[in-house]
Parts: sequence; structure tokens; C-alpha cells
Amino acid sequence: MKATLILIALSAAVFVAGCNAAPTNSPAASNNSTNTMKFPLQRTEAEWRKILTPEQYHVLREAGTERPFTGKYWNTKEPGIYRCAACGEILFKSDDKFDSGCGWPSFSEIAAQGKVIERTDTSYGMVRTEVLCANCGSHLGHVFDDGPGPKGLRYCINSASIDLNDTNLPSFKTPEKK
Repeated sequence: MKATLILIALSAAVFVAGCNAAPTNSPAASNNSTNTMKFPLQRTEAEWRKILTPEQYHVLREAGTERPFTGKYWNTKEPGIYRCAACGEILFKSDDKFDSGCGWPSFSEIAAQGKVIERTDTSYGMVRTEVLCANCGSHLGHVFDDGPGPKGLRYCINSASIDLNDTNLPSFKTPEKK
């Protein structure tokens, strides 16, 4: 019985780690720094701190993560377009969102080619593929090859890194700042 409980606890920890991004003080936050990469939208860290909430800053700029099953969009079924919470770039469509059971919003594909950049994340002794906004370089989450559909991808994205916009709103434009 005790061995079974330990096995269940270890399995749950591995499952959560499979979707989890690296927190601020992790090796991933320093090894995968976006400071050396150039993106179309450039802002200083002080500017990012002014326009993002503390949670958004932690996730988007420090490669942090929110706890599973707690984010704003992990279980939403609302139609619309998901944009980068830092710069407003269109990233995902609600039509491509699915319930993966991991506790974070999951998408089977990106809105259009070139909207995200992928790079290797070797934090926590794992090899994962990190997903960044191609416009501003903000950390969004990770992509895995266990998703549905013909591509078989699961973009596991932090709710704090995206904003859902109704496509019928007249203000459906890229925001300059928050």
C-alpha cells in the first residue's frame, strides 16, 4: 500500500513537471535568457515591469509558471483569439484549444506560421521545447508531441502569458501597452 502511494505521488510529480515551465531562480531562467536574442518588439525590463502584472512579468519575462488548474484559461471554452499578454500578437485560436488534462490551456497548433519560436529547455534534468512569442520574445510555455490531430502537438501555455479576445469586438487591434 505504501509503495503504491509513493508510486502514485512520483507519477503525479512527473506529469506536472512535463507541462511546467521553469521558475525565476531555476537554471532555465538564466540559460534560456531572451536578452541575447533580438525580436521585432524591444523593451527594457523596466518597461516590461510597468506594463505587466507581477505574475505576467514572472511568467513572460522570467520563464516562470502558474500552478496547474489555477490559470484563467485552463478550462475556458469561450470563442476568440488568444494574444500574447505582453505585446498583443495573435498566437492561438480557440478552435485549436483542447482539454489535455494537464491543468494549463492546451492548443493543437499556432494561429499562423512564424508566431512562435521554439527552443530547447534543459532545466530540471529534462529536455523540453520552450515556446516564445516571436514578436517580443516572451515565454509562453512548452510544446509536446502528445497532442491530437494530424500534427500531434500540444502547446501547453500559461494563462498569464495570453489574453483571450472576442474576434467580433471593434477594438480587435494589437494593443500598444496595458
